[in-house]
Amino acid sequence: MPAIAHRSTCFALGLAAAGFASSPTPALAQLRVSAWNVTNYSGGRVADFQTAIYGVYEGRSLAPDFILGSEFMSASAVAAFVNLLNSAPGSPGDWAAATFIDGPDTDSAFFYRASKVQLINTVLVAPADPGTTGQPRNTMRYDIRPAGYTAAATTIACYDVHLKAGTASADPQRRLVETQRIRADAEALPAGWHFLVGGDFNMRTSSETAFQALLGGALAGRFYDPIATPGSWYSAGAFRFVHSQAPGGDAGSSGGMDDRHDQLLLSGGLIDGDGFDYIGNPTIPYSTTTWNDPSHSYRAWGNDGSSFNQTITIAGNAMVGPVIAQALYNSAPGGGHLPIVLDLRVPPVATADAVIDFGQVPVGSPAQQSLSVANTADLAKWTAAGIADLSYTLASTAGFTAPPGPFTDAAGTPPESHQISMDTSSPGPFSGTLTIATNSPETPVVTVALIGEVVAACPVDLNGDGFVDFADYLEFLNRYDIQDPSVDFNQDGFVDFADYLEFLNLYDAGC
Repeated sequence: MPAIAHRSTCFALGLAAAGFASSPTPALAQLRVSAWNVTNYSGGRVADFQTAIYGVYEGRSLAPDFILGSEFMSASAVAAFVNLLNSAPGSPGDWAAATFIDGPDTDSAFFYRASKVQLINTVLVAPADPGTTGQPRNTMRYDIRPAGYTAAATTIACYDVHLKAGTASADPQRRLVETQRIRADAEALPAGWHFLVGGDFNMRTSSETAFQALLGGALAGRFYDPIATPGSWYSAGAFRFVHSQAPGGDAGSSGGMDDRHDQLLLSGGLIDGDGFDYIGNPTIPYSTTTWNDPSHSYRAWGNDGSSFNQTITIAGNAMVGPVIAQALYNSAPGGGHLPIVLDLRVPPVATADAVIDFGQVPVGSPAQQSLSVANTADLAKWTAAGIADLSYTLASTAGFTAPPGPFTDAAGTPPESHQISMDTSSPGPFSGTLTIATNSPETPVVTVALIGEVVAACPVDLNGDGFVDFADYLEFLNRYDIQDPSVDFNQDGFVDFADYLEFLNLYDAGC
């Protein structure tokens, strides 16, 4: 994983290449991540969840590719949720769920679109242990890759959490136990893996020790807030655009949207501006004046900032409109939560010519051939805007020359073309290798075979057109008449009839 100390510069380069800052419209088929505490779900609320997830307002829809869910009551509840996802109007109908692991309290559940996400593994990171450590619920990890990718470096370990609630003196310590376990597990992940954590953190401030256990310390296993928004979030109007609880009003009070309990945090490799990456700028804090922040794909879905300390705005909701807002309200009994969503670009895939053959080239003649390099990630699945730019450099073995780069190629654009040269200073067969070093986890190194032969020039091809014909005979006569030493074929220092005879012998033999 790259050092994140320099991520601002790296990200700026990636952002410029991707063009995100110039367009507030998110990619149409990126990898969309969502985390949602669905409030003691055992079934029902079908139409409301379907509308909240697949309803469309001004071209916007939640429509995630996987969901980190909290507060599921049973395996049958998970099955019911999969069914409502697949039967929703507008759904692609390809939803599946990870194996449900039942704990002593409400539980996590992981839902994913099988055409977009491969579920690699389901891991119980830390079991509930309320009597000893104070951890009330299981902490789950779901390891996934984007569909079509196989490299280890395309893996995301997704931690699904519902941390201890409450503000009693023991509650922060119980949350700390949970986040320390997550951090320890993240530090032990295989090299090159990405990771994220999503769910209901039940924290009111970024200064809480449990939160700092995720974001602080050494780079290994460290999480980052992709919207760079630390602070005391609870009941603070400055953070009204990122509050996620409670759209239905706080139970037993007249309050409402005043907590940033629900969050998605990302590993350093997902915010470094290169390859598999967050669509947004993690160095810029989330806007305090608009929900439609052009620097971020992160959203507290349905919160347009107009409902601070109130139930979610329904009529006139600028983000999702009244129909979806009503469905979100209905989906959150007892106050409840809004889903958090963000978008990721999938990694590039590098493709290049397998062989460059220079053929036969006369000594001293120029020898160049074109190399094509392309970013061939699946456009139909992800769209060009949902695929990271390919970055690469070129290096060749002795006898051949290639421009070093660095170069980039965006998905959906014509392949990049590079001129590769062969040394023709001496005759003989030549072979070598061109190495393309890329930022593609699937194809980090692409090798191209280089072959060619340098041959001695034909002495009677006097006009240099590659053919021995009557034009060369006429050229010989012209040079013969002016005693040009270039037609002294027998090398005796004179241009005479002996050279004429030698020319005819070579002419008849051809080259």
